Amino acid sequence: MRDLPFALLLVVTAGCTAIPDVVHQPQFHNPFPQLSRVAVLPFFNQSADPTIDQDQVALAYYNELQAIPGFEVVPVGVTKQRVLASGIAGFTDPQTPLTPEDFQALARYMDVDAIVVGSVTEFDPYYPPRMGLAVRWYAANPSYHPIPAGYGLPWGTSEEEFIPESLVFEAELALAKEQLKTQTPASPDQDARSIAGVSQASAEELLGPPAEPEPIGQPTESVPLEGPIGLGLVPPAQLPRDWPDPRGFVPAPPSAERPPARPQNEPVLSHTRLYHGNDAEFTKRLANYFYFRDDARFGDWQAYLQRSDDFIRFCCHLHVTEMLAARGGGGKTRVVWRWPIGRYDR
Repeated sequence: MRDLPFALLLVVTAGCTAIPDVVHQPQFHNPFPQLSRVAVLPFFNQSADPTIDQDQVALAYYNELQAIPGFEVVPVGVTKQRVLASGIAGFTDPQTPLTPEDFQALARYMDVDAIVVGSVTEFDPYYPPRMGLAVRWYAANPSYHPIPAGYGLPWGTSEEEFIPESLVFEAELALAKEQLKTQTPASPDQDARSIAGVSQASAEELLGPPAEPEPIGQPTESVPLEGPIGLGLVPPAQLPRDWPDPRGFVPAPPSAERPPARPQNEPVLSHTRLYHGNDAEFTKRLANYFYFRDDARFGDWQAYLQRSDDFIRFCCHLHVTEMLAARGGGGKTRVVWRWPIGRYDR
């Protein structure tokens, strides 16, 4: 207690140099152990800028993905060599269009869990820079089905209130898209039960024959569907067999038996974004990203908007972390205390 006045005097005389900066560093991890070994293909260029370096974008994505705990990423140079050695026509013959089956076959040939197929949809290096990225992950196992945004988030727990509104919207949109697929009329040459991505034969095998429709006007009992996104009272007899249940956002407990194989060719992960260098949220996250990199080069975070390679890498960082965070890959932030050296230069 006798030293307390002296300590207070020291703090007052020292001014703000005695008070550290407190910054929260976001933490991310791989939420899918079955998708841990990954290969990244050179990105396709779908932008109006013919000078974009497709290998540079793939390398930036590779570096940011490899920095996430739980991932083992094959070097881009090795991936390019294995693509040529695979002998898959879509990769060796420019006249043969690539198909999802080609990407799945390449993943099995390379002995990886997933192949990352990305495209640059827009790019402008001049201020304010812009970059659009569309990325699809194709699993080697064709029975891995798409993982929607919202899967693995803490729905129905005390942590649900802390889920960002943007992720709630993204999850609701993903659920609504899948539900509306079951309500889309079939075209004349398409079976109504195959709209959700399964054939009539596989649907019969998994679900049994279609139920006979109930007479119009017959009363049905309404029961609540509890889940991450409330749907209210839904008459169960009026729902189609393949109606997506919101409870599917919560991973199911282990099963004593393996689930039946249901091969499909859609990507298991998809994420599309357009980034603008003058967006307030973008620059806020860029400043935080720069803060933890300890970059000794001249210039502050604003310099990243002037250097194309740094801007591309940060866009890849945002793309990877946004996709994972929307599916349960975001952890608790790490609190960092730091005394900026710039205060003592005055």
